[in-house]
Amino acid sequence: MSTPITSGTASGGTAALYSQLNGTTATKSAVEAASDRFLKLLVTQMQNQDPLSPMDNAQVTSQMAQINTVTGIDKLNNSINAMSAQFVQLQAMQGASLVGRGVQVEGNNLQLDPATGKAQGGYELAGAADAVKVEVLSPAGRVLDTLKLGADSAGRHSFDWLPPAGVDASGALRFKVTAVSGSAAVAATALQHDQVSAVSTSGNSLSLELGSGKTVTYADVKAFD
Repeated sequence: MSTPITSGTASGGTAALYSQLNGTTATKSAVEAASDRFLKLLVTQMQNQDPLSPMDNAQVTSQMAQINTVTGIDKLNNSINAMSAQFVQLQAMQGASLVGRGVQVEGNNLQLDPATGKAQGGYELAGAADAVKVEVLSPAGRVLDTLKLGADSAGRHSFDWLPPAGVDASGALRFKVTAVSGSAAVAATALQHDQVSAVSTSGNSLSLELGSGKTVTYADVKAFD
C-alpha cells in the first residue's frame, strides 16, 4: 500500500519552499527544482496508490495549489526585480538630461548673474502674508540691502535683486526672508536658485550635484527653471 500525501508532509515541503523564497539565497532554479521534486513524488504516489483506498482529490488539489502559489511568488519577485532595474536605468537617463538645468531648492545663497548683474532668489510661505521682507546679507552677515515686497499669498515666490550703487556685492552673499500677517509671523522658507552640474544614482535614489557644491535628492527640488 502506498503512503498518501499527508498534510504534515506537504506542509513541510511547502514551508521549506517559503523558507527558500524568504532567504537571501533563494533563486528561481531552486524553486523550480523543489517544484519538480514535489510533482515527481505526487505522480509516483498516484501510480502506486491502493485502488481500494485512493488519495483524497481535495487534498491533492490543495497541495497543487500551494506549490503553484510558491512558484507564482518566485516569478512575481523576479518580475519586480527586473522592473526595478529598468526603473533605475530610466531614472539615470532622465537625470542626465537635467545637467545644466536651473533648479530651485531650499537654501539662502544669492549669486549674481554676470550677464545681467542681478541675483535671483525665492521663498515659500506657509500662509498668506500682509508684508514680506528680504534682507540681503554680506559674507560677514551685514545687511547690504532690504527689499520690501508687500503682501503675498501662500506658496512659492521669486524675487530679483540688483545691487544698489556703491554696495559691495562680492563674495558669498546670503538672504533672509521674514513675513507677517497682522502681528503674527508667517513661516517663510528661503529658496535659492542653482544649477545642476552632475547627477548620480544610488540604489533607487537620484542625487543632483549643484553648482554651489550642494548635493540634493531629486525630491528636494522645488522647481526647475
